[in-house]
Formats: sequence, C-alpha cells, structure tokens
Amino acid sequence: MVLAGSHAIVQSSPLKQKALRLQGAMGIPRACSVCWLFHVVVLVCALCLILCVGSVAAQTAQLSVDASPQSVQTIPGNMFGIFFEEINHAGAGGLWAELVSNRGFEAGGSNTPSNIDPWLIIGDESNIIVATDRSSCFASNPIALRVEVLCDASGTNACPSEGVGIYNPGYWGMNIEKTKVYRATMYIRSSESVELTVSLTSSDGLQNLASHTIMGDKEDFVEWTKVEFDLQSNDRNTNSRLQITTTKSGIIWFDQVSLMPSDTYMGHGFRKDLASMLANLKPRFLKFPGGNYVMGNYLINAFRWSETVGPWEERPGHFNDAWAYWTDDGLGFFEFLQLAEDLGACPVWVVNDGASLNEEIPSATIAAFVKDIVNGIEFARGDAQTPWGSVRAAMGHPEPFQLYYVSIGNQECSKYYYKENYVKFYSAIKASYPDIKVISSCDRSAISPANPADLYDVHVYTSSGDMFSKSTMFDKTARTEPKAIVSEYAVTGNDAGRGTLIAALAEAAFLIGLERNSDVVEMASCAPLFVNDNDQRWNPDAIVFNSWQHYGCPNYWMLHFFKDSSGAVLHPSTIQLSNYDQLVTSAITWKSSQDGNTYLKIKVVNFGSKAVNVNISVTGLETGIQTFGSIKTVLTSGWLRDENSFQQPDKVVPAASPITNAGEQMGVSLPSYSLTSFDLLLDSSQMMHSVSGSGLLSSM
Repeated sequence: MVLAGSHAIVQSSPLKQKALRLQGAMGIPRACSVCWLFHVVVLVCALCLILCVGSVAAQTAQLSVDASPQSVQTIPGNMFGIFFEEINHAGAGGLWAELVSNRGFEAGGSNTPSNIDPWLIIGDESNIIVATDRSSCFASNPIALRVEVLCDASGTNACPSEGVGIYNPGYWGMNIEKTKVYRATMYIRSSESVELTVSLTSSDGLQNLASHTIMGDKEDFVEWTKVEFDLQSNDRNTNSRLQITTTKSGIIWFDQVSLMPSDTYMGHGFRKDLASMLANLKPRFLKFPGGNYVMGNYLINAFRWSETVGPWEERPGHFNDAWAYWTDDGLGFFEFLQLAEDLGACPVWVVNDGASLNEEIPSATIAAFVKDIVNGIEFARGDAQTPWGSVRAAMGHPEPFQLYYVSIGNQECSKYYYKENYVKFYSAIKASYPDIKVISSCDRSAISPANPADLYDVHVYTSSGDMFSKSTMFDKTARTEPKAIVSEYAVTGNDAGRGTLIAALAEAAFLIGLERNSDVVEMASCAPLFVNDNDQRWNPDAIVFNSWQHYGCPNYWMLHFFKDSSGAVLHPSTIQLSNYDQLVTSAITWKSSQDGNTYLKIKVVNFGSKAVNVNISVTGLETGIQTFGSIKTVLTSGWLRDENSFQQPDKVVPAASPITNAGEQMGVSLPSYSLTSFDLLLDSSQMMHSVSGSGLLSSM
C-alpha cells in the first residue's frame, strides 16, 4: 500500500501537480507540509527497496571447478558420435552423391509396366514410346527401359532438331558446377546401330552444359553393353538434368544409368560438402542405417544388408516404406562402413532382427535372420579368404573394418518375440565375435543374466523445457553395468521449429548431463542428422540441404562444443545462483590436435532470460593458466526461437573471441539464452605466440 501511494505521487497528473503548487502558494498549514515530506521520504524508501531488489537480481553466480588429479574421471573415447538414418532423402539425393534418381528404373517394383518417375520423355507420343520390360541383364533387378523412336533424322517423319529421348532431373534438380567432371555410366542394348547424344542441360533443356556422343554399329550393342565416359561442364546450373537424345529411329534399351561427380569425399562417393560437415564434428562413432528404415513398415521393405553389397549395378534397391521413397541402395552396408572409416568413427550397426513395424518373426523361425547377421559381421570383419570377407575384398577393401558394436533392432523391446529373439542374436554373435558389444533395445530394468547386454539403447524426444530438466536424467542411475547409449535425442514440438536456438540450448544442457554421467553413459548421438529441404519427413534436423546448398541448424553448431569431449578428462564442477536454476555446467581437460596444447574447457548453458555474471574459481590445477591464448566461444542470438536458413545460414552460429582476463580466478558474463565455453590454455612447453595460433578461433 505504501508503494502504491508513493507511486501515485510520482505519476500524478499535471493538473494535480498544479493544484499542489497552488496549495503551497495560498499558505497551506505546516502540518500538511509535513505530510508531503513524509510521502517524499516514503518514496525514497521505496526507490531504495527497488534498487535493493535489483541488486539481488544482478547478483553474481559462483562457478567452481575442482581440477585436482584425484577427482577426475575419463569420458569414454566414443562418447559423442552421429546417427544416420535414411530419412528425409538424407542419403538418396543427399549424402550419397549419385545424381540420377531411379537409375535402374526399378522404383515401381518388379511389376511391369513400372513407375519410372522422375524420368520423363523429350518429344511427344507421335515420335517416341517409352515403357519398361523385364529384359535387363541383371537378375536381381530385372527392369529395363525400352525406348522406341518413331521419327528419323530426315524425311516426312523427321525428328525435332534437338532430337527425342528421355531425361532425368535428379533429386529436385542436379547441381552441375563449371569445369567439374562427372562420370556417366549406362547399359545399352539395341538390335540396330546407335547414335545417341548424352547431355547435361538446364532444367528446360535450353542451356547445354556438356555433351557426349555414343555411336556404334549394329553388332556393338546386340548384347547389353556398359558404356562409361566423362562429362565436363562448361558452365554452372543448380537446376540441371541429364538427357539422352537421338534423331535415329529404332528400338533401344537402357538400364542402370548413373551420373556421379568425380570429386567426392575421400573418393568414396559421398557428397563432399555434406560429408565435410560430419567430419568437422569429429564424431567418434557412426550409428547406421536407422531407425525405422532398418525395420520397414513391412519386412519385404526392410534394409537387408546382403542386398546392398557387391557391384552397384546388381543391387536390387528397395522401397523405403517407412519414409515413402525408393532407394537404389548405392549407399549400402559397405558404404556405411567406409564412411565410418573415412570419418575416423567407430561403426555401430543397427540390424534387422526379424521385425518390422507391422510384422514379427516368431522365435521358432528366427534362425535364418540370426545367421544373416553373423554373415554380415563376417563381411565387415572376416578375413579376405572367408566367404563374405572375400566379397568385401572384391569391393576394394581387403582389410577388415573395425566393427565392434551391433545394435539388435530399433526400440522394439515391447514386441512379443523381441526378448526371446534377442537372446538368440546375442548368443550367436558372442559365440563368433566375443569382443563385439551387443546393444539391447530394452531399458536397463529389463537387462539380466538371462537377458544380457553390453549396452542398452535410450531414445529421448521431448520439449525444450523437459530436455533441459533431463540434464539430471542419469544422476541417480546405479553405477553398475550395463551402460547406456543415448543414440537418439532431440527437442521436438512447437518450440523446436525447424531447429531453434532454445532447442539447441536444451540439448546442450542434456549433453552436459551426459558428460557428468559418462561413467554410466558410453555414447550419445542426435537424430535425425540430415534433411533434404524438398522432402522433410521429420522435423527438426541438424543439417539442411538441397542440391547445391547446405547449412547447419543451431543444434548442429551446438555439437561443436562437445567434439573435444570424447576421451577427455572430466572435472567436478558446480554453479550456484540463488533463486535461478537455469544454469548447467561442466569442465574438461582436452588436448588440441591442431596445436598440441592442452586446454581446460568450461561449458555453461544459461537457459534463462537473465544475463548472468559469474565468478569462476579453478582449484587443484597442476599447471597454471597462461595469460594469453585462451578463447571464449558463445552460441546465442537475439531471440530464443531464431533459426538458420538458406538466406541466413549464419544467423545462429558460435562466435569466438580472446579471453583477456584468463586465470584461475576470473569474472565472466553469460548472455541470456546462451551456451558459452571458456577454453583456458594451460601452461606447456609449447608457448603461444598469438591467439590465432591456437586453432580454436577456426575450430567451430
């Protein structure tokens, strides 16, 4: 009531102020003057109270780090990795660099006539007839395309000057870059001589970027013949197509038409810009290939590893019914293993255990599925003289892959036969490969001597507020085996947007909680990883792309704050601020591979709307902190739901700057809604000559 009265005096109207002045001029009794003075005193007291409350709001948090050797624990070496699922055209039309969509004309299945989308004809039905038949030379993918040309080069039924034929726009347009070389491959059969022009053009066919002529006599193509050649583009077009045209009448068959850029990541067929984004995260494991993709809605459409290895032309491909698109399986089991090796990551293979989303194989008949998985491990790890190891060797990788993790199924513990079938897989794998860690889809409570597991899989999809609170999720977990692999986590719901700042901060707090509990959590990866902007089946995702652009969402950039944590030394840390529970912190010591120096990294998430001052106190260090060479990195933005986009790919990205007051005692500030890391350079024999020499400013 007093505050309200004093506030009324401050906010009095001009008319009332004038009346008060008049009262004074007319000789108001002194007692009233005393009343007025009393109200002024009350106002001053109120202002003091407001200032006092403000000082409480601006109080400084205390962050303590115990860096003494006796208090440390080592974070598992494979702690932070990535999970790839064939969803959102992440692989077909994305990470896998094949530019032709439905290259084998198999997308419609084995029935003929089949769906040849997105292939289209050049010309009209008076000049050309296109249909599929079962004449392919490949038994496992029998569909081929029959093209009957009715017009000719001259005469009364002359073809259009540009010819007639077929074209493929790729996955929402092919990105063709100037001077780049593209390797074209196709199988051709004809009972007549052949005169074909293969071109890269703009989407309307008017701009010619590169061309190659295929000519042959009648005898040259009477049997299926593989034709390979390079196309070098003379210009750039981000919405291009591959077309095959002719002005010669006759019937010609095509199959397995491929176009691959010659410049791929490590030369192994991965789109270079997207694979580089993965490499920049320094992932310690790669879990693949799903997800629901492994299961399929029905078993006929499940991922079968043995059908995805060997020559790409002989792979049947399959319909990804979980996410409703066809995949040629160019990105198969071998390629996933190769990608893990190229990234320096440990492969984690999710296997089909005889279950789809709508079907399940009984335990009495599961033996064939069990044997298939053991064969798959032999393909990855077997000697080149073993039956399946020889297949891998023939594909150009005589040395075994380092496969040590196998996950049985995808979140299927509630299925009727899962536990009984799981034990059969576990026993068979351990009998042949005892060093492989087997991951169960059941939670920790279901693991027992009768249902053993090396790791149990955890998936967390929730709101940002709940994800932030889950930073303590494993605090009370029993410190005994088995450990968890949190292989799928993401903020979902309204505040997730298409990848917002607030979602990234909530996930960062969750990961800090996993760091602190890394004695019971061995691995963690977000999901999903990729989305083609033209086919978003799940939202949000970490990396968005189209045929020629890409950007990382805030949660992708958040992961950079954890890429040095795997195998690092974890120190106990606490942060305290009265009446404010929006801060989460961790501290690690890590060694930079770029400069060889050792850093103490302190990470803090401020999940609230208040900017916070922090006093950092580090005790127990065996070496000091250097005055120069330390870096502060901040992930924040102007609004908690800010997102990145093709138009503003760097709207929410980390910003790095030198720390000018680095020391064991230092005052810092944390913006509201932010993730901040302080990389403090520790004393070593290698002295820093400049801040940029640390390599940290560019490490994000």
